[in-house]
Amino acid sequence: MSALPPYASPLQRTWHYSFRVICGLIFFFLIFPIMVIVPLSFNAQDFFTFTPEMLALDPAGYSLKHYHDFFTNPDWQQALRNSVMIAPAATILATFLGTLAAIGLSQSHVPYKSAIMAVLISPMIVPLIISAAGMYFFYSRIGLQGTYWGVVLAHAALGTPFVIITVTATLVGFDKSLVRAAASMGADPVTTFFKVQMPLIIPGVVSGALFAFITSFDEVVVVLFLGSASQQTLPWQMFTGLREQISPTILAVASLMVAISIALLTVLELLRRRSERLRGLTPG
Repeated sequence: MSALPPYASPLQRTWHYSFRVICGLIFFFLIFPIMVIVPLSFNAQDFFTFTPEMLALDPAGYSLKHYHDFFTNPDWQQALRNSVMIAPAATILATFLGTLAAIGLSQSHVPYKSAIMAVLISPMIVPLIISAAGMYFFYSRIGLQGTYWGVVLAHAALGTPFVIITVTATLVGFDKSLVRAAASMGADPVTTFFKVQMPLIIPGVVSGALFAFITSFDEVVVVLFLGSASQQTLPWQMFTGLREQISPTILAVASLMVAISIALLTVLELLRRRSERLRGLTPG
């Protein structure tokens, strides 16, 4: 953000500082409700509120018991295993399909590109409950409802639009003359893709894959419609815990998921900067 010039008018100075205050308030509004759960997850009592010991910063008011319960409770561990089994498979499938779709739509000779793009990214636009209901009726007819691959395919459908958008954005700055140069040197299309195109668009591909992974790992509505008891994921277990047993272990799980999301978003930002450097948008 640029500094305020010395010749700025009083109105410009007022807006300059007001804008920062507004941004800070918006940031606080968005982040504070999420960050409250982190200290609460260390509560030594089975409460969802700050105890007097916690407010007094008494070490006796803090404990790792909820994290211990998460790593030792068989129900939570089964939900974690299900999430770890479903999310990577859905991410790989979404990345494969989304990358191919983005590369195809980047070709100038493809007709009706806008209409095709609108259809492909529609899972991001259509309300999730409608998508889940539609998938339920469709998958129940073809025998995939309540199966592992049914959930994986549904999550892949939700994650593919993110891959398409990020890869398409990366391809905007791609120099197509490199592909023609490789073809003139005798390289076939597959070799050209892996040796020339893929190294330059890999930041967009990985960014889309991370978005697809987050979408699958955090998704609960589609799993409730399509999954069976054996496909109970972490978000599903958290939803069930809030509705039935109100276990403070949910706070520990939520804190871990926030930490994972922050780590993935950090990777996304690093990949975004690398992509800009590769495309010459920023200095190396």
